Amino acid sequence: MSVTEINPQPATRSPQSQEVVVAVRGLTKVFKDFWGRAKARAVDNVDFEVRRGEVFGLLGPNGSGKSTTVKMLLGLLYPTKGHIEVFGHSPRHVATKARIGYLPEESYLYRYLNSHETLDFFGNLFRLPSGEREKRSEQLLEMVGLSQTRTRAVGEFSKGMQRRIGLAQALINDPDLVILDEPTAGLDPIGCREVKDLIVALARRGKTVILSSHLLSDVEDVCDRVVIYYGGKIQAMGTLKELLATPDVVRITSPVLPRETMERVLDMIRKDISGDKVRVDNPTQNLESYFLDVVHRARQAAEETSGATSGHRVAEYLRGEGEAKPAADKMLERLTAPQAAPVAATPAPASQPVETAASKKLEGLTRGPEQTALAPASTPAPVDAKPAKVDLDKANEKLSSLLGKPK
Repeated sequence: MSVTEINPQPATRSPQSQEVVVAVRGLTKVFKDFWGRAKARAVDNVDFEVRRGEVFGLLGPNGSGKSTTVKMLLGLLYPTKGHIEVFGHSPRHVATKARIGYLPEESYLYRYLNSHETLDFFGNLFRLPSGEREKRSEQLLEMVGLSQTRTRAVGEFSKGMQRRIGLAQALINDPDLVILDEPTAGLDPIGCREVKDLIVALARRGKTVILSSHLLSDVEDVCDRVVIYYGGKIQAMGTLKELLATPDVVRITSPVLPRETMERVLDMIRKDISGDKVRVDNPTQNLESYFLDVVHRARQAAEETSGATSGHRVAEYLRGEGEAKPAADKMLERLTAPQAAPVAATPAPASQPVETAASKKLEGLTRGPEQTALAPASTPAPVDAKPAKVDLDKANEKLSSLLGKPK
């Protein structure tokens, strides 16, 4: 039960120290045309600081200056004016770059390298020893769920899988500052939750994370502080509690109360508050939490699904008629096939004409030597029996006796 409405906020983590990792003062970036004329003021006089152990969010609509700010923090773009410090140095300081991990909005990876080769390549750029590269690559592939696809070329990956390997390469050097640009784009809800849990875990270890995202629910779940850009300027900045709290509304939450108790409580509140400002409802969780809970319970119950699963064989008609079955499938068919019971001799019904039985015998006698010989009716022919030669004289005698004719 809840009186009135207000958005619940997660508890904010305090940065582990006051050490400033990123300092930005008066940062401005103006893009110019060929003639040197100002074409666009992407970032306009921006100031902020990011401290150690903090998850800092950059928010804003498209074209508001977030990506330009990130590129200047990485030293990929030079500011028109202003000052940037990363770990007390210029972003172009080479030793400083070794302490940064970056996941761009689009995954620019070598498409012909597989997952393991990709991580080994980036680890080599940071001059990690061979043994350390191997150990970290294995751990990262397991972490992002790509250990089973380590030999597939990255160019064959879906967008979600590319985001996963991109996240792994951003962490191969165990960076102190991680900059993530839309890290959950293309991921399913479970993958999104895992990425957010990873971000929180990095912050607890004292890593600093700068997160740029359009998914406000992701930012709300993990960020300690955010800045909101519009038109290249910071329009709002602060902790989520400061920005989202509604000071003139109070929420009271309790277990379900008996109707009489509820009426007494509401009567007491209505004495001091007039009108229809008091509402009673049930607190709700967000859709992501509900989705993950449903999937978790279904997995525990080993429920079957008609949706997408993995590990199944291709349909038979797609494999082609002439494709031989694997030996394991043949053995399984033999083991599971029902055993045929011996066929006992069954006398012909009384109403059945004698000619019908004789015709069947005659059909067997007229087969060639290459076909199966006539076996006694009382015993089934052995599986490995060889065809016997038919003696025509004896066959005629047998036929005459069956038809009741004299020899």
